[in-house]
Amino acid sequence: MKRTVLRTKLCDMLGIEYPIISAGMGPTLIGEPNGAPVELVVAVSEAGGLGVLGGAGFSIDELQKAIREIKTQTGKPFGVDLLLPKDVLNLEGSHEAIPLKSLIEQLPKPYLDWYNKVKAEMDLPDIDLMVKTDTTVVQPHEAIRVCIEEKVPLFCAGLGNPGSMVNEAHAKGMKVLGITGNAKNARRMAESGLDLIVAQGYEGGGHTGRVGTLALLPQVIDSVYPVPVLAAGGIGDGRGLAAALAMGCIGVWVGTRFLATIEGGAMDLCKQRILEATDEDTRVSKLYTGKTSRANYTRFHDLWDSSGLEALPFPLQVLLASALLGSFVKGNKPDYIGGFAGQISGLIKTIVPARQVVEEMVAEAVDILARKLPQEVTIQ
Repeated sequence: MKRTVLRTKLCDMLGIEYPIISAGMGPTLIGEPNGAPVELVVAVSEAGGLGVLGGAGFSIDELQKAIREIKTQTGKPFGVDLLLPKDVLNLEGSHEAIPLKSLIEQLPKPYLDWYNKVKAEMDLPDIDLMVKTDTTVVQPHEAIRVCIEEKVPLFCAGLGNPGSMVNEAHAKGMKVLGITGNAKNARRMAESGLDLIVAQGYEGGGHTGRVGTLALLPQVIDSVYPVPVLAAGGIGDGRGLAAALAMGCIGVWVGTRFLATIEGGAMDLCKQRILEATDEDTRVSKLYTGKTSRANYTRFHDLWDSSGLEALPFPLQVLLASALLGSFVKGNKPDYIGGFAGQISGLIKTIVPARQVVEEMVAEAVDILARKLPQEVTIQ
């Protein structure tokens, strides 16, 4: 059977068939499954798009092993997404891992008091989560080194500007991508030499900005020209893909729809929350990481709002939220358990293979662009 053709400049740049990239979703919190594991990366790339590994949460060795595992399962291009925060935890030392409990005990007194109060009032169990000292977030420069040594086709920065690594990456034949939620930051990224910019609207899951996708895309496209732009935030089917191409983007960066697939790495409960959600069942909060992020709404949001506390800086807030989430999981408190997800959740009703998501997005976009628009729009 003849393969559907839907090509843009993105396909030529990355050597892929379709202008669809799956977002590199890491774990929402310490101890949670990775949102974009090897299986999802391979499935999307094999389907003709480009799969991106969510590298946050991996140790440096685990990252290298995952990259090499992807290479054994597919010869197609793929990417790795890392977080490049300005501030990182100082966990250097002789320990291979540190008990999360011991790090929680070092938090400022108001936060520790609140944590202990919640545990006591809800009769939550202690947890035994360990915090690795050699994760890609704690040692981002080492993680970048691995990606360059492994010649990952596409390096993606889910947080921060990867401009400092562009020259070295280009020397290895790699492309570099950055994600932003406003035109000002997009311009800075473009000026640092990035190959691709993802403009993610407020609707998107995970870390997100304040500008809606429809307003953001043309402003970013204009501000970074001639650097090409991908659309993200509220895109989960062929209509979103067609709209992004019509706006002038060369492709799409899709998270939540791929999270809710057979290969997606979210907990089953979080996948079920996506299926049951309406367009209003996510919340933007600093609860999980100390930075604004969109996630499934749960009673954890209400609990945090009632604390009266300001979010701790990233990544200290991650420690606090992870400790409580771990206790909610162990203590069987499902009403308090959720994960990153976007407003497109209300459109997702089934868990399907990632290949099916790619194929259906392409087919629907082609039908819109080739048949529906010419039939429904008259131009004289």
